[in-house]
Amino acid sequence: MVRAELSDVMSNVFKYLQPIRETMNSSHSNRDSGVVTTALLLAAGKGSRLYPLTHDIPKCLTMVHETSILERLVINLNKQGFKRLVVVTGYKEKCIHEFLGTQAYGMTIDYVFSPLYATTNNIYSLWMAREIINEPFLLVESDLVFDVSLMDDMRYPDRIAVARMQPWMNGSTVTVNQSINQSQYVKKFQNGIAGTFDEMRYKTVNMYSFSLSSWHSIIERLDQYISAGKVNNYYETVFAEMVADGSLSLKTVSFEGKPWYEIDTLEDQAEAEKLFSADKYEIKIPSNITQHVSGISKPFFQHTKSMGKESITRSLSRLRSLPLSNSLSLKQIHEANIQENEVLPKNKSTGRIHGTV
Repeated sequence: MVRAELSDVMSNVFKYLQPIRETMNSSHSNRDSGVVTTALLLAAGKGSRLYPLTHDIPKCLTMVHETSILERLVINLNKQGFKRLVVVTGYKEKCIHEFLGTQAYGMTIDYVFSPLYATTNNIYSLWMAREIINEPFLLVESDLVFDVSLMDDMRYPDRIAVARMQPWMNGSTVTVNQSINQSQYVKKFQNGIAGTFDEMRYKTVNMYSFSLSSWHSIIERLDQYISAGKVNNYYETVFAEMVADGSLSLKTVSFEGKPWYEIDTLEDQAEAEKLFSADKYEIKIPSNITQHVSGISKPFFQHTKSMGKESITRSLSRLRSLPLSNSLSLKQIHEANIQENEVLPKNKSTGRIHGTV
């Protein structure tokens, strides 16, 4: 009798929980396959190759025809419906805080400070975001300018931006597999462009999108690299390894036919100004958003002149640690023996125009 009553109670409990379980599963599915509305910007580096432009400001505030790289990015994100921007800062972090604040261009702005920005690479910056992001997101670097329409297909999870290789390009490349539905997925990452091309290669463009499940897998792999002291690798090393072992699948998005440029040097900045010249390409602030008070390029840059000599310090206690079993001391990271042969070169072109106007 008691067993029968208990069985009835449990049956009713399961009936009650089933709709909740289905809703949770549906919500998780939507988070993995729906439109991405969070972006992660890696902006910790010193941008030393852009000196003296970066003497008083971070690279992302370099101007391209009177509009900074950062302002172009956030306007594009707003146009594409993004609601949240997470910025990993380091060098001259105060400038970025002053420029964006906590609400800008219709987005909530969150920050993570990377205290080891001067001695680590972008793999470490990406690892620093592991706790603040728990949703699908778009990953972009702070030296990229591009036409807003190129983001149309990047708003869905597990994508990689690529462009057909040209003779003047260098940096990491990928080969692709053609699927039954004509979509292309990354088959393999290549370290540079040396050697013969036995199949078509595509240049990576420093923009990726990830589902939540992919991000969790990436975090696990990043933890392994950081705990091994490999803080000077590029994150492409991790992506390449995961694609090779089947734990990461990336659908390619072509950046052909519209302008984009990666700005690492003064020569790059000059070429980007040609590509995004005022008479060819005017960026407009959408009328439905209110700028942050410091988000206007010219006045802001006058303000940063007076900030140039300030030393910006932050407590190392803000460094988010691994679980105790995998934790690293700062001293261990500084003293790590970096295996240089395992580092993929950062994506780079040699000052030529990408795409056409």
